[in-house]
Amino acid sequence: MSGHDHPNALGQAHDHDHDDDAHDKGHGHGHAGHSHGVSADADRRWLAMALGLIATFMAVEVVIGVMANSLALISDAAHMLTDAVSIVLALIAMRLAARPARGGFTYGLKRAEILSAQANGLTLLLLAVWLAYEAVRRLINPPPVEGGLVLATALAGIVVNIAAAWCISRANRSSLAVEGAYQHILNDLFAFIGTAVAGLIVLTTGFRQADAIATLVVVVLMVKAGYGLIRESGRILLEAAPAHVDPDAVGDRLVGHPPVTEVHDLHIWTITSGQAALSAHVLVEPAGDCHAVRRDLERLLAKEYGITHTTLQVDHVQDALLTVGRAGQDTEDAHCADAHGPVHRQGPHDH
Repeated sequence: MSGHDHPNALGQAHDHDHDDDAHDKGHGHGHAGHSHGVSADADRRWLAMALGLIATFMAVEVVIGVMANSLALISDAAHMLTDAVSIVLALIAMRLAARPARGGFTYGLKRAEILSAQANGLTLLLLAVWLAYEAVRRLINPPPVEGGLVLATALAGIVVNIAAAWCISRANRSSLAVEGAYQHILNDLFAFIGTAVAGLIVLTTGFRQADAIATLVVVVLMVKAGYGLIRESGRILLEAAPAHVDPDAVGDRLVGHPPVTEVHDLHIWTITSGQAALSAHVLVEPAGDCHAVRRDLERLLAKEYGITHTTLQVDHVQDALLTVGRAGQDTEDAHCADAHGPVHRQGPHDH
């Protein structure tokens, strides 16, 4: 082995990696192939173009919505306002996330985009509540609506949303905030199609409730988008594992790699969109090569789970654990008495 053992302050022996490979990796941190969400090279120009289109049309739509007495147009404008805010927040988050980590912010400000997604999701839900109330009120007592203005404005909105969606599709969509803005604009496109249909119905049949019904369709889309943003950003803020990764399955996969005998203190979380991280304490047989095991496990995690930001503490198992620390043992029998979460060992065991 290329490392050496020395006692720590408690007199316990730990194996430390001092070879060149360890220094190149930053003492057990794998960094190759990272995707850090909003990146410095993301194309802000495309986002700015989409923002200009949306903001300009939104202002026009509010005026026409008031003139036509159409809640559907006003609700579309409200949805476009949240789209504009989401793009602005994405631009701000992009700039903040590009700043290097320093001081107390050891990950930098990469989670600024997650906070922006939370704010955007809450705004969508609050607007949806108000619009739903107004739509129900208009269903009961429908006011007169200018169907021709509604139809013409909705058709123009379809064109604007297609152009804005195309602009954002050209930008970096690995960010939750940017992808959220893109999905919102697609929702707006469907909402404008519904509003156009409502305007046509009002124009040809005089059925004024069609305007309120179209508004309720917009409300459903806003709730769906808002809930999705809050759910995904909330998982990241609460340090949950990525939705597509099962930590128990990962722990079992790691302990199944010889000469690993135990894995505990396994943590998997998401720093920001597209950047998962993992840390774990790994025990290997006394004759095992700790450095080789670490390198093998890093390659396994990158290949099978796409996790390249890893911190693995690899030690030799204590002799006592080789005889009493078998499958089915309680957590207190682990190498660490206060291990966080399940202790993964070879053979059947509880999670």
